[in-house]
Amino acid sequence: MAGHGTDEHPHGADRLCEAGDRVYSRAVRRGRVPRRDAEAVPCLLELALLHPDPDDMDWLVPTSPQEVMTRLLRGVYDEISASQRRVGSAVAAFEWYAGLGGPSASGGEGTAAIRVLDGPARIQAALDEATAACTTEVLTVQPGGIRREHELSEGLHRALALRGRGVRMRDLYNHVARHGQGLLNYLELMGDAVEARTLDEVIDRLILFDRTVAFIPANADRTMALELRHPGLVAYLVTVFERLWRLAIPLTAALPDTGIEGISHREQSIAALLAEGHQDAVIAERLGISVRTCRAHIARLSETLGAASRTQLGVRIAQVGLDGPPRDAGLTAPGRESPSVR
Repeated sequence: MAGHGTDEHPHGADRLCEAGDRVYSRAVRRGRVPRRDAEAVPCLLELALLHPDPDDMDWLVPTSPQEVMTRLLRGVYDEISASQRRVGSAVAAFEWYAGLGGPSASGGEGTAAIRVLDGPARIQAALDEATAACTTEVLTVQPGGIRREHELSEGLHRALALRGRGVRMRDLYNHVARHGQGLLNYLELMGDAVEARTLDEVIDRLILFDRTVAFIPANADRTMALELRHPGLVAYLVTVFERLWRLAIPLTAALPDTGIEGISHREQSIAALLAEGHQDAVIAERLGISVRTCRAHIARLSETLGAASRTQLGVRIAQVGLDGPPRDAGLTAPGRESPSVR
C-alpha cells in the first residue's frame, strides 16, 4: 500500500509529500500538467499517480482520485485479511504446543499463556474475573447482525460495573447492527463510556481487557473459548483491532454514499463480495444479514444494473466499478495523518 518513492520522497500514495500534493492536485484540477512540473516529484510517476499523455508525451495526466482511493482500500483490506489468517494460524499453533505440555498441575486445561474454557459457565466465570480486574479499557468485536435484546442484557452487569470504575470501552459491529433499537438503547444507557463504530465486515468475536488478556471463540457454536495471556499474541490482536477501528465509521455518522444512483452501501458491499466469487450464504454471514435479505439485495442489484443473469450481473458490477471494497470513511486524506462485553 505504501509504495517506495525515492530517497527524497520516502512515502506512498496514502501520504504524499508537500510538493507531490501540490503537483498532483494541480493535475486533477486542470486535467494534466507539463512533464517538467513533475521533475522535482518523481514519486508521482513511481506511484502511478501521474502517467504520460498518449496524445502529447510532454504532458502528464493524473490517475483519478477515485481509482487511487480504491487501490489504497484494497491494499488495507488485503492486509487485514492476511492478519486474520495469521491470527488463526497462531492460535492453532498455540493449541498444539499447549497440548504437548500435558495437563497443568492445577488440573485446568492449557497453560498460563492460553487456556481452553469449555462450556458457557466456564466462559462466563472467566469473563467476570477479567471484568473485575479491568481498570483502563475494553476493546470488543461483535460480529453478526442486529443484536437481540437478550444478548445485550446478558453482559449488561459487566458493562455497568466497568462504567462505574471509569473504564473506557470501544465496540466494533457490522453496519447492519445500526438498525437494531436494542443497541441504540444500550449505547444511550452507557453514555460516553462506550464508543461504537461499524464496518461492512468484522472478524470473529474478540474481547480484550487492558491489552493484557483476550477472549476468542474456540469452536463454531461458541460453546468453547480461548483465554489468551501471551503478550505477543495479545499485542497482535490489539493491532488488528486498531486497524479495523481506523477503517470503521462512527455509529453517530451516516454511511458514505456510493455515488451510484439506486445502489445502497450494503448493495455495494454485496457486489464486491459477488465479484470475489462468494456464494449467497457466505456473503450473508460476512455482512451479518440473512440469506433471504442477501438475495433480495442481489435481485435489486440485477434490476438496477440491468442484468438478466448472474453472469451478466458480474460483468455489470465490474463495468460500474463495484468490484472493489466500499469507500468507507476510515481512510485519511493524502498528506494527513471503550467497548462493552456482551
